[in-house]
Amino acid sequence: MARNKIKKVANIEITGIADQGLSVGRTSEGEVIFVEGAVPGDLVDVIIYKKKKRYKIGRVETFLKLSPHRQDAFCSHFEECGGCKWQHLSYEEQLRHKFVTVSDAMRRIGKIENLDIEPVLGSKDLKYYRNKLEFTFCNQRWYTQEEIDNSGSLEREPGLGFHIAGSFSKILDINECFLQNDLSNDIRNWLKAFCIEHQLSFFNPISQEGFMRTVIIRNTVLGEWMVIVAVTKDDQKKIRLLMKSMVEAFPFITSLYYVVNGKRNDFLLDLDFHLFAGKAFIVEKLGSVSYKIGPKSFFQTNSHQAKALFDTALEFADFKGDENIYDLYTGLGSIALYASSKVKSVVGIEEVAAAIDDAKINAAFNGINNCTFYAGDVKDTLSEEFIANHPRPDVIITDPPRAGMHPDVIDTLLKLEAPKIVYVSCNPSTQARDLLLLSDKYIVTRMRPVDMFPHTHHIENVALLELKSS
Repeated sequence: MARNKIKKVANIEITGIADQGLSVGRTSEGEVIFVEGAVPGDLVDVIIYKKKKRYKIGRVETFLKLSPHRQDAFCSHFEECGGCKWQHLSYEEQLRHKFVTVSDAMRRIGKIENLDIEPVLGSKDLKYYRNKLEFTFCNQRWYTQEEIDNSGSLEREPGLGFHIAGSFSKILDINECFLQNDLSNDIRNWLKAFCIEHQLSFFNPISQEGFMRTVIIRNTVLGEWMVIVAVTKDDQKKIRLLMKSMVEAFPFITSLYYVVNGKRNDFLLDLDFHLFAGKAFIVEKLGSVSYKIGPKSFFQTNSHQAKALFDTALEFADFKGDENIYDLYTGLGSIALYASSKVKSVVGIEEVAAAIDDAKINAAFNGINNCTFYAGDVKDTLSEEFIANHPRPDVIITDPPRAGMHPDVIDTLLKLEAPKIVYVSCNPSTQARDLLLLSDKYIVTRMRPVDMFPHTHHIENVALLELKSS
């Protein structure tokens, strides 16, 4: 049987960034090539390993010319970790290509041609900007190719770190991560060493055996910390040994939880969280608003840029003080509460009931009494009856998930004809699609991307839509 020939493509100039840390270029015939390991400005030969009808995917075989925008990655795990894919690209270039991502989506999908999109609002913090990380225990850590090549035999070693991209069973052991305050590294490394010393077994994702499973570490701008340890069995002797030792080692931990997860998946929100020590929540503060964050609470994972994002939304809305607003996909009411002091009333809608519980708790926590929150799918809750029973909105703020707004929600917004819509999105492509659907009655007058996640392809985008004059 003849072997398949390795397909190579020569002289590919990399011109942009794409999803999942891939870069993009074109052949001389115009065919799109997505490439691993290159940055915009590189000239490369590529080995193709996947062919699709409209594009190919490959990895760099040879660098013919290096981009002037390359820089040294600051993390020792960069080559293997699936997190910060663009550390080797200057931040100025990251922002430029994120701007291109937004503008291309608006032109190509949204059919918006003449909008002067504002520059990307970059993050002041390029390291330690996240307030939440989750690490996974594994009884046999993943070895890099370099480790394999340089060792005659590899012993089975436990690991505590991140999943290798695309794999549920391969865990990259992390020594130092630059995403969260350095105390997170102290907690994780101590936890690994303690569990090894006291023979608390690490989880095997294949056999589903082992005691230690995951740990979630959260922190706030106020310096409060929450640690949640997930184990597979309710072995109180082991749990108490670990928890008491953590309290002694890290007295600054504000809230210490454990959860017993004996399922075949790592999803925790359907399980009971047990408070072992400290308060039931930590407190985050953005502007004048304080937020109680519990073990199941969702909150923007870059607190400083979350404030920048919310400030942009409020700037675009240009509140005068007498407006009634709807906040769709409100989550725990983060934007609604942030805007509450500048408007007459806020109505928030969110599908996740637990998030609405958090929103009500946080409204009371701040003494805010002009916000009303409802649990339910926006497409079902935002009905004609609902609208008739609430003040008609002067401004609608919508911050949907990556899939964008349901067509029924868009139809309702077109009928509702609020004077302004502020659309916050984590996916410019679906946002552009929705803006096109709203264009029968609305015109986009302002747009500003906000970078929440440096060194990744992700970009938030805020758009102001104003009702066309009849």
